[in-house]
Amino acid sequence: MHEAISKMLAKYECRGLNDAVNALREIVQEVALLGLWRGKFFEKAAFYGGTALRVLYGLDRFSEDMDFSLLSPSRSFDIGRYAVFLEKEAKGFGLDVRFEKIDKAVQTPIQSAFLKTNTRSQLLVIETGEEMAQTIPKGRILKVKIEVDTDPPLGFETQTRYLLQPIPFAVRVYSLPDLFAGKIHAILYRRWKGRVKGRDWYDLVWYAANYPDLNLHHLEQRMRQTGDWQENRSVQWEDLKAFLNRSITELNVEQARKEVEPFVRSSENLAIWSPEFFRDVISRIRPVHRIEQTDIG
Repeated sequence: MHEAISKMLAKYECRGLNDAVNALREIVQEVALLGLWRGKFFEKAAFYGGTALRVLYGLDRFSEDMDFSLLSPSRSFDIGRYAVFLEKEAKGFGLDVRFEKIDKAVQTPIQSAFLKTNTRSQLLVIETGEEMAQTIPKGRILKVKIEVDTDPPLGFETQTRYLLQPIPFAVRVYSLPDLFAGKIHAILYRRWKGRVKGRDWYDLVWYAANYPDLNLHHLEQRMRQTGDWQENRSVQWEDLKAFLNRSITELNVEQARKEVEPFVRSSENLAIWSPEFFRDVISRIRPVHRIEQTDIG
């Protein structure tokens, strides 16, 4: 195993197969971020979403996909040009990762690709234990989905955060109030095949406890882009509270709890979940009205 990967693995306490797979996925994600940095991707785009929170801000749950936003709309952007950087970076650390762009039948502003690797063989590469790895079927593939929004709603700020492993490098990421705005938009309007995404509600609690400032202006831009706010006035905090209370009333708490359980180390924090609990949580949000332009410097 490459020494840098060994050091990355050391921060995980793999008590079972689920922990080991989550650790492998996160190592692949961080190596991918390094590859994107080498390809100068962050001169054009910023990281956002749950994985950004996990990797750069310390969210205490694992996350599967990697979401990015261009700094300004572009029709000529092509995620495929970064394949060579991603695959080369992984290979340099002893990982066998393939890049596959998703060709969509219907054109959307979201470009997507998968990073794929053989779960069983790569668990052996990172030496999580042969007995554990042998429980994985030979053909099982670990997938990390990458999505890039090429027509992003504006009104957000970015900042630079640094990772020190596998080597020191920089990642451009949405500021926390703008990340929070994106999360609230997901809670209110995400269409997730009819299922409840408990990870969104888990993240809501994390934000309220740690970084409760929310950029209401950026949330409004997202809502206008998706057609969920068409009024001739700005979104106000009272509007948002009403929308959130409606979502809480409609929430199947038990389904939300079960969905997020595989991504957290302990389910004890989920026992308190209830409509009353979430109403208390949203009362702790602090709306701000920043309207600065995106930092592209």
